[in-house]
Amino acid sequence: MTMFIALAAGALSFLSPCVFPLIPAYISHITGSSIQNNKMEVNRKLLLVRSISFIIGFSVVFIAMGASASMVGRIFAEQRELIQKVSGLLIILFGMQMIGWLQLRWFMSNKSWDTGKIRSNGGMVRSFLTGLAFGSGWTPCVGLALSSILLMAGSSETLGIGIWMLAIYSLGLGIPFLIISWVLTYSTGIMKKMNKYVPVLSKINGLIFLGLGLLLFTGQLQKISAWLAKYTLFDITL
Repeated sequence: MTMFIALAAGALSFLSPCVFPLIPAYISHITGSSIQNNKMEVNRKLLLVRSISFIIGFSVVFIAMGASASMVGRIFAEQRELIQKVSGLLIILFGMQMIGWLQLRWFMSNKSWDTGKIRSNGGMVRSFLTGLAFGSGWTPCVGLALSSILLMAGSSETLGIGIWMLAIYSLGLGIPFLIISWVLTYSTGIMKKMNKYVPVLSKINGLIFLGLGLLLFTGQLQKISAWLAKYTLFDITL
């Protein structure tokens, strides 16, 4: 269950108002292409290679964060129940912020790198570095979802589970990026159509994390994960 949540969180992060509308700009930056005749004019093989490099870049950062969060959780293993309650409470607050019920500015702060200054003769290297910059200075919307997954990783039993959760989160963010990148080489119309639903999807994301926080705070998430593990090939729980 936790892995499915991580995958869904990655996908919903991609569809957040802070990320989805900027996808053409990211693609243009890593490929040097531009939009002409209502489509992205770029060699599709070049787009695929550089998009994968970009995804690997932010995945490295997110997975490293997951490892760090898990190590901290292991240090405080004796206080695991307390950590779960604190994590659950924070995730509830993150969810309320995403829905719009809270307007806490310090939740919306984020670091940023000026990717415009990244220069390299190797396009793959530049794409990778841009991915690192994206992962290190996530936009505020991604920050809330990512922070929630990191809190879950911190309350997990093993280091491996924490790393795996952030790898799945990165996959959830990366797959839609590849799909939309490819679609934009045919038409930009899908961006215009989907932009109308992005604010609604952001609220849905918030509701999911609100429920997730409640489950983690009450200890029910671990019980549900353990129950689902009986019907899956992998026994992965919090």
